[in-house]
Amino acid sequence: MDIKLIERSEELEPLHAHLATANRIALDCEAAGFHRYSDRLCLVQLTHDERTYLLDPLSVDVGDLLRPILEDPSREVVMHGADFDLRLLDRDLGINLQGLFDTQIAASILGIDGIGLQSLLERTLDVQLSKKYQRADWARRPLPDEMLKYAALDTHHLLTLADRLARELSEAGRMDWAREEFAELEKIRYEEPEESDPAARLKAARDMTDREVHRLREALHWRDEIARERDRAPFRVANDSVLIQAARQPPASVEALIDIRGMNRGLARQEGEGLVRRLQAVESLAADEVQGLPAREYSGRGRPPPEVQDRMRSLKQVRNQRAAELGIDRGTLLPNALLEELALEPPDEVEDVSRVPGIRTWQAEILGPDLVRALNVPSGSGAEQR
Repeated sequence: MDIKLIERSEELEPLHAHLATANRIALDCEAAGFHRYSDRLCLVQLTHDERTYLLDPLSVDVGDLLRPILEDPSREVVMHGADFDLRLLDRDLGINLQGLFDTQIAASILGIDGIGLQSLLERTLDVQLSKKYQRADWARRPLPDEMLKYAALDTHHLLTLADRLARELSEAGRMDWAREEFAELEKIRYEEPEESDPAARLKAARDMTDREVHRLREALHWRDEIARERDRAPFRVANDSVLIQAARQPPASVEALIDIRGMNRGLARQEGEGLVRRLQAVESLAADEVQGLPAREYSGRGRPPPEVQDRMRSLKQVRNQRAAELGIDRGTLLPNALLEELALEPPDEVEDVSRVPGIRTWQAEILGPDLVRALNVPSGSGAEQR
């Protein structure tokens, strides 16, 4: 396997010249969110013409090199499970990829069991990939040769895999289905997550008093500040269970903090005094200053009326039967959430089905007539639904 690590600016120009003539490439990205505070882009793997380039975005600016290549719709970019990587490319490099062929989507459209890259390579090419570095720290430098080879294998076989899947899609008459899904995936953009109460995401907080919740929130902020400063994933600084116990029974000293089961002794000695002070400060708050969990907002529609439930059963029966005939996952053919939209506001005509946001043209063509027909007859006999 021909691998070239790109970590210096002077190496970009020869790479640009090589890629300028490429009509298709394989692409993958590695981030460090499992180990680091930020899930920043740490490595870009790119295969073309039997050579795999490993680009180090922590050492060199690769955005200007990759942007014209990845945003050219005439060039096919083969990826596997591109959803998260597309968000990384948008956020960290300002790249909005075009010309996508996603092998995971292709496999799901074909109804293949086991659509992970390892399963597909084993099924299609009789290639077995190691799982050794699935949760590796890709922000570490220098990256060992073994990790570089592991990363290169993620794209080394992708073009051949895509060829096989494309042939199967064409033979099954489903290439247009896949192309529509690829085009929708290309529209993905990174969105900043909404700020939320960190204590509210922990199930244990629901059984806590307001003062305990307030202490837990302080402990979570303490951990977050340390994680950000050390560039470590928060759970690698201190487990949730440690902070929950500290919030329920606040330690009066660093020594008491050390005694909490699961507490990192070194962390407690270095940073524990700050946590002890923050927890003790909550004790001095008046009752009206203590902040418990925010009121839970109702976000669902609740149980639909009987007529909607009847329509939903009929729609599921149609979808499930067609999915079985096609040998495709029910959710891939049409998710329950979209069936619910149809049940809530039944379309009068087949053309109305494709106007429902989220329903693809290929889904409407396959299911539209039967779905509309089902909405105009009594519900089915109660076949097994999901």
